[in-house]
Amino acid sequence: MDNPSASTDAMLQISEGVCVLTHDALCVNDIVQSVGDDRAGATAVFIGTTRNYFKGQVVTRLDYQAYSKLAIKTMADIIRAAHANHSRSSHHPEQSHVTSLIRSAVYHRLGTVPVGEPSIVIAVSSPHRKEAFAACEFILEEVKQKVQIWKREFYEGEREEDAEWKANSTV
Repeated sequence: MDNPSASTDAMLQISEGVCVLTHDALCVNDIVQSVGDDRAGATAVFIGTTRNYFKGQVVTRLDYQAYSKLAIKTMADIIRAAHANHSRSSHHPEQSHVTSLIRSAVYHRLGTVPVGEPSIVIAVSSPHRKEAFAACEFILEEVKQKVQIWKREFYEGEREEDAEWKANSTV
């Protein structure tokens, strides 16, 4: 499949972390290490994989496309919002300036993602698990709702030209 010019690999480093759109397979260990920090007592990780079954049909693969130039900025805004919304750990007094999140990473695949392979990996490091889990879930839900990424599901026995593009959603 030829990649449309708008669906290109992209990376954006920000002070709170990193956002990546890539046609390459996602290396979970590398992504987790990218948020590592000696101050972190917890790292929450979400790995979304292509499943083989959806609504009674056998899935053979997913194809992802993005408006990469805008999608990467939206992903960065989501990470910034997560860090702003989780700005203080409940383990520290209100006047404390100890951050509840240290670093976040969002990696999303583009192109074809076979069954069983990760299409998205989110990693968040924090001094405490509660904040890491909450931020990881927040980032996932925001990515699903807001980032300019579309997927095309291919089903067993279906003609390729019948596969439809679907917007990212929380369903």
